[in-house]
Amino acid sequence: MGEATGETRIEVRRGDTLGEAYRRAITEVFVEGFGEDLAYFSKDTVRLTGAVEHMLVLERFHVALIDGRPAALASLTESGQEAIDHDARTLRRHLGPGKGTIADRVFRTHFQGGSGADRPGRAEIGFVASARRFRGRGAARAVLHHIVSLPGYDEFTLEDIKDTNAPALGLYESVGFREYRRRPVRHTRWSGFHAYVSMIRARE
Repeated sequence: MGEATGETRIEVRRGDTLGEAYRRAITEVFVEGFGEDLAYFSKDTVRLTGAVEHMLVLERFHVALIDGRPAALASLTESGQEAIDHDARTLRRHLGPGKGTIADRVFRTHFQGGSGADRPGRAEIGFVASARRFRGRGAARAVLHHIVSLPGYDEFTLEDIKDTNAPALGLYESVGFREYRRRPVRHTRWSGFHAYVSMIRARE
């Protein structure tokens, strides 16, 4: 699929159709998007990329390309599907025994456990991220428009968005999502936010 945004030509492809040659570049976008959340394990983005690139299930990710380079991505999962499938030994090799073990536990608790989509026709969008060099050119919006136009689904959800992430919430609202749940978090002074917001969009 190609989408023209101003003068930018954006193509959206599923990760596995791009192939393993794109895995590193796709992971770099993932790490740029979630580097703040992963900073405890390492502030070195090259090290983080090496640690997590094995775990992205490429067939679950849709990737926006600008000039042939991954510019943004998002995962799409149905009930029981995983977008992340990590190996504890690989994490320990890249992050060290201590942090690698903690990363294994954190990823199993927060990144895995199957999609929240609980019925046929409902899918969950997750891990929305964009590369800094391409931000402002519509890549993340193009990925979302592509996903919500896919056949076979009548409802999409986005789960657990930090209530302080105004750019993301604004983007999702502009694509037709609305808030349907707000889950307060404890220790807000430490975490820096007050609640996780979940959003939903029915097919028009």
